[in-house]
Amino acid sequence: MIRLLRSPWVAECASAVLVFFTAAIVGREAAAGMNDSQWISAAVAVLCSIGVAVMVHVGPAERPGLSAFQKTRRD
Repeated sequence: MIRLLRSPWVAECASAVLVFFTAAIVGREAAAGMNDSQWISAAVAVLCSIGVAVMVHVGPAERPGLSAFQKTRRD
């Protein structure tokens, strides 16, 4: 179960859900009306959630032969 929760597939799905919910919340607040500082904060929130999704997607793959709880050896 823990291995499934730490899988790359779950990380990519969670980051996609983060982007979706951030955009949905920003869209709802934009429809209600926002001032300039709220627009800046909304833009930063959306860009940061997209940044998280990109980092998760292009992040380094796990090295083969290591479990999630083993420490990596410094070469």
